[in-house]
Amino acid sequence: MRRRWIILAVVVLCAAALVLGNRSTAGPRDGRPFLLAHRGLAQTFDLHGVEADTCTATRIFPPQVPYLENTLPSLRAAFDAGADAAEIDVQLTSDGQLAVFHDALLECRTDGTGPVGAHTMAELRALDVGHGYAVHGTFPFRGKGVGLLPTVPEVFAAFPGRELKLDLKRDQAADGEAVAAFLATLPPARLSAVTVTGGDTAVAAVAARLPQVRTSSRAIIKGCLLRYAGEGWTGHVPSSCRHRELIVPIGYGKWLWGWPNLFVSRMRAAGTRVVLVRSVGDWSAGFDTAADVAELPEGWTGAVWTNRADVVAPLLRR
Repeated sequence: MRRRWIILAVVVLCAAALVLGNRSTAGPRDGRPFLLAHRGLAQTFDLHGVEADTCTATRIFPPQVPYLENTLPSLRAAFDAGADAAEIDVQLTSDGQLAVFHDALLECRTDGTGPVGAHTMAELRALDVGHGYAVHGTFPFRGKGVGLLPTVPEVFAAFPGRELKLDLKRDQAADGEAVAAFLATLPPARLSAVTVTGGDTAVAAVAARLPQVRTSSRAIIKGCLLRYAGEGWTGHVPSSCRHRELIVPIGYGKWLWGWPNLFVSRMRAAGTRVVLVRSVGDWSAGFDTAADVAELPEGWTGAVWTNRADVVAPLLRR
């Protein structure tokens, strides 16, 4: 009987040590979340019922800002509003340039047709990237997006002192190699403010050439979090979690050791940024309203993903 009590006491003490060792406290009083502007500052839309092939441009809310995603004006507006970094979508063109555009096909948003990769940059530049946006049968941006589709080098030239995230939309090694070739021309200080995300194959091509660049993909996130689930209770951050970006849906965080603030602190010390997103169905969603911001964990100082930096940045500064 005494032996059983000793074993029980040891188990209780170990459990208590485990809980206390991973207890999260509020973030630093002078800290604030890092604001990541998704595709700049542009139109938002209803994610409910969206499928992989849904044309989201035809379901936007009545415009509240005059910008189109992935364009220089939208990125500039996001930074002016208070964003700390901006995400752009990247695809390789038929003439080997890096176009900033989200959709695989042109039909939804533009007056063009076919895959982005089947066109030259000059052909893409001639398109109206606002052609397909619709609100209740009206087209508020038609004719206003001609010539607005930029290249990756143009974005970097336009925002030399800003942090940028490149999301590779095609999971092909050629796209990753082209991005790596461009990034390799940048000075080391500039590379430290670059993150590359996307499919496993494309991101692996970047990481192989430029291991100093922060990267993320489905395989990277899965490998990190699985290892952390087994080792994180000790406070140790596995090597697979170092110098990464981790996209974490807000409902999943509670399963991570030290969530929220201790987890963020551990990852930050390992050079990894934790980006919090909302979820609507199977899709990641931004923190775009005051109600969304109210859902953030107390004292959160990780990154916040948003489509409306103009709305959210002032709230985070309070």
